[in-house]
Amino acid sequence: MRTGPSRRWTTCLVIAAMVGVTAGCGDPPETSTAPAQRPASDTRQPTEAERAAERAALAAYAGYLDASREASQVSDPRHPKLTKFLGDPLLTRVRVAIGDARRHGAVRTGTLRSDPTVTSISLDSTPPTVEIQDCLDATDYRLVYRKDKRVVPGSGGTRHLATATASRYPDGRWLIDSGAAHEDQPC
Repeated sequence: MRTGPSRRWTTCLVIAAMVGVTAGCGDPPETSTAPAQRPASDTRQPTEAERAAERAALAAYAGYLDASREASQVSDPRHPKLTKFLGDPLLTRVRVAIGDARRHGAVRTGTLRSDPTVTSISLDSTPPTVEIQDCLDATDYRLVYRKDKRVVPGSGGTRHLATATASRYPDGRWLIDSGAAHEDQPC
């Protein structure tokens, strides 16, 4: 008879704590010590196309965070809003993390605060991309057991740097398709 969650389960839930911003159980989190930033010497004014891409990418990022929160609150890896804002491989990673929480009877509660900025825009790349840097505050965002609302051990959040990439898909939509938590870099 099990008296508590296994060490692997706790580790998986801690990894899943960032709602898809980090890799799911079994994959190492994508981390970097040097997130992309706009060069300080770049003083030119952005074009209208770049401003439109920035707005679309930030809207996709906000949608991604909202959809992930909604899906995590009910542990629904097939939540319909996920595909509206996420592309693969991030979509699959988020679904796996939410599915792991569901199988173990856990849901997310609380507030995840975000303050994103665009760090680079590459409209000439294939596909066009926008890099986003965020200061995520997950200190009030908890993973709890659905049955009794106990906090999952080791799932406490932090305030740290996160990065994401929005890509423009052939149908014209901007989707967030990669992301990484830089928990070693507080903000």
